[in-house]
Amino acid sequence: QVNIVQSGGGLVQAGDSLRLSCTTSGPTGGAWSTAWFRRALGKEREFVAAVTSSGRTNYADSVMGRFAISRDNTKNTVNLQMNSLKPEDTAVYYCLATYYSGMGDPTDYWGQGTQVTVSS
Repeated sequence: QVNIVQSGGGLVQAGDSLRLSCTTSGPTGGAWSTAWFRRALGKEREFVAAVTSSGRTNYADSVMGRFAISRDNTKNTVNLQMNSLKPEDTAVYYCLATYYSGMGDPTDYWGQGTQVTVSS
């Protein structure tokens, strides 16, 4: 059974920092990649950042240089450090963990979502 737990988030002022965490419990024989998405009120869900099992990262242009994604394999946790936050970063943030078993298609697991609100 796979369990995805998100933590972090909250209400901050513009320029502040926050850290989101995504902890995964489940099979360990394969590989995990993890991504963060966000959905602002009235907008489509958008990609924020991702990290592969080997640590390779990818970022949306809108957060490049401000956000940093990292993984701690000893804790099965991926962190999203968000610095220099802007009001336009306000959204519900979702963790997506993808498991590659090596057999068949990868499987996606979504976290429950975490509200991040940045006031101006």
